[in-house]
Amino acid sequence: MNKLFMIFVFIGLPLSIIGSIFHWSATIMFIIYCLTIIALAGFIGRATESLAIVLGPRVGGLLNATFGNAVELIISIFALKAGLIGIVLASLTGSVLGNLLLVGGLSFFVGGLKYKRQSFSVYDARHNAGMLIFAVIVAFVIPEVFTHTMNEQETMILSVGTAVILIILYLAALLFKFVTHRGVYQTDNTPVEPGHEENPEWGKGKAISILALATVAVAYVSEHLVSTFDVVGAVFGWSELFIGIIIVAIVGNAAEHASAIIMAFKNKMDVAVEIAVGSTLQVTMFVLPILVLLSLFFSTPMPLVFTWPELISMVTAVLLMITISNDGDSNWFEGLALLAAYVIMGIGFYFI
Repeated sequence: MNKLFMIFVFIGLPLSIIGSIFHWSATIMFIIYCLTIIALAGFIGRATESLAIVLGPRVGGLLNATFGNAVELIISIFALKAGLIGIVLASLTGSVLGNLLLVGGLSFFVGGLKYKRQSFSVYDARHNAGMLIFAVIVAFVIPEVFTHTMNEQETMILSVGTAVILIILYLAALLFKFVTHRGVYQTDNTPVEPGHEENPEWGKGKAISILALATVAVAYVSEHLVSTFDVVGAVFGWSELFIGIIIVAIVGNAAEHASAIIMAFKNKMDVAVEIAVGSTLQVTMFVLPILVLLSLFFSTPMPLVFTWPELISMVTAVLLMITISNDGDSNWFEGLALLAAYVIMGIGFYFI
């Protein structure tokens, strides 16, 4: 798999540059761009996995989520610049659904096929449950209710205020987890067999350098990927909503998808859950609010207003993940239930 990622990077990057210069078919370039971003995401995943071994599961999971979301943030910024607000909001909705249902489901399912029962920190699960309810239900649903009686300017004021509060609370959550209460609720559920202590693939310096280079390459490819959305949507009959929720979300979160599943297969469920849930919290409480604030500098500001299908899907995903993970225990059947919910929602968004 690593060799395959390397081949796609060394072939995909030159083809991305050549194709954009000579204006190849938008459909062909869309495929090249997506494969190249996924391959680059593979390198991001390997680098963050190495850092997770060195720095621990919590920090490693946070780094994986951060650099994985950097891909989506970059794509969203270029989409905002192009005025594709619907795709940006849809992609962030897709990120929430993808992380909780697809990544979480595949992690539980793949890990559960190898181990009958897998455990992770119940304290982190309960802490994350409260944060998820606040981030999605309180910060997204409640403003949506109020905006029905507001004009456009008032809606943006509410959106900006909510975005600032979300960023402050997210930073406070990091302070709580990594500083004031570091180790207070921490448990180690990952058994380490004698003589099987894992060594990182890359050293800290090399891993950080690869992260930086891969992120720069992703920024270049993402800018050109956004320009293909209109043509590809028309060719395949995909709506803006479907492109954002399914296509952009999967491509943008490829690094997290791969890393979480690998961690679950290695029975490192604390890392896998931290990637899936931690990434969702970062998207809803940091990435999305940052995009709302950045949109003020573009021609079309982006209000924090989702469609009702998007909101109901996100709330359902949050409640399902909380119900399944709140006991700090997982198995393959619970993973299958999460995956089934993702497929049902995907079919629904395809026909909207």
